[in-house]
Amino acid sequence: MAQTASAPCRKNIVILGGSYGGVSTAHNVLKHTIPKLSNKETYQIILVSPSSHTICRPATPRALISDSMFDQERLFVSIPQAFEQYPQGTFRFINGAATNLDHTNRSVTIIMPNNQTEKLHYHALVIATGASTSSPLFGLNHDEETLRNNWKAFRTALPAARSIIIAGGGPTGIETAGELGEYLNGRPSWFSSFLSSPSNPKVNITVLTSASKILPQLRDNIGWQAEHFLKQLGVTVHVNARVKAVSPTGAGVEADKVAAKTTVTLEDGRTMDADLYIPAFGTAANTGFVDKESGLLNEDGRVKTNASTLRVDGAGPRVYAVGDVASYSRPAIHLLMEAIPVLCTNIKHDLLAAEGGGEEDGSREAGVKVEGKDRLYTEDMRETQLVPIGTWKGVGSVMGWRVPALFVWAIKGRDYWLWTTGALWSGKQWSKEP
Repeated sequence: MAQTASAPCRKNIVILGGSYGGVSTAHNVLKHTIPKLSNKETYQIILVSPSSHTICRPATPRALISDSMFDQERLFVSIPQAFEQYPQGTFRFINGAATNLDHTNRSVTIIMPNNQTEKLHYHALVIATGASTSSPLFGLNHDEETLRNNWKAFRTALPAARSIIIAGGGPTGIETAGELGEYLNGRPSWFSSFLSSPSNPKVNITVLTSASKILPQLRDNIGWQAEHFLKQLGVTVHVNARVKAVSPTGAGVEADKVAAKTTVTLEDGRTMDADLYIPAFGTAANTGFVDKESGLLNEDGRVKTNASTLRVDGAGPRVYAVGDVASYSRPAIHLLMEAIPVLCTNIKHDLLAAEGGGEEDGSREAGVKVEGKDRLYTEDMRETQLVPIGTWKGVGSVMGWRVPALFVWAIKGRDYWLWTTGALWSGKQWSKEP
């Protein structure tokens, strides 16, 4: 296995992750930080991602049904093309994945699709690798081609399916149930919308949740409304129904079993059969490259992150984490977007301090006076979640205020945020300094 190493004399700002956190941070630093550094020609952003494309991940519950649901050029966006706007030499994209973080020697090892490896020495490091879903249908757990192949297998089996089980009562599970319910059983007419459920749905769709209600982050009556909307689409909800095992093992999870007929065994001993099984619960932080004995990870596998500054204090100077991989807040895209300005302001402060520092490592403790103070992050704990149910309804709350179905449709349900991601991926959303 061939290995190369980046030159230690180059001041690399390495960003691991090519989704919301990584792409946003890269644009911010390129636009607002590097131009203000006195030796800006020595700095380079290196963004590392297993996929050459990024995706509007919230759209996957609808996108998995058919390519016709969305404009594919807007759903999947090339990361290298999004950064062609910057001066040559300031940005580098590596299609690969981190395999080892050596925070003592300030390097990270990357493996590429051809199995070649490269050791990157970093001046600053941002960990934004996100989290992987249980089902390979809901994101870029690997790359675009892998996701499309999983969708193809699922779509091939979908027309013959007469029973579908979705395990998980959170937003992903409920949105997937609503999309499949409308697609397979049809949208209810005006008259039938007053009925509790269709009399004879074409496909029996079942949602299983181990919790006592669906959408546990929202108040009870919002969850009840969501369950009512699902019933109109032929979806049945079972609460307090924890999945204990599935047969065959790996059903719904492994790529060759994403469309397997499945027997689900519940914790109480009941069994249920399904033509398709979709596990829509839980995520796992993408931190396999961080040594578990390093002291940098929480018990849940996320990176221990300073909840105020978003620095990884245990990893040395100028190391940060943001998004689902970090411990500073609960996973949510709106919270991530609120964290980006905090993160990038503190990166700028640290890089400016390091430029004037008399120490070899350029630590921010070198006593250099930099204008401004650390920007501090505070997690917004107000009830905020929008959950479309098909293309016609939805439930949710924004900053503690319950919102009507029409609002949910207008903001999220019509295209699952795709109307917002163009500006984000291109960097236009970050044109103004945070």
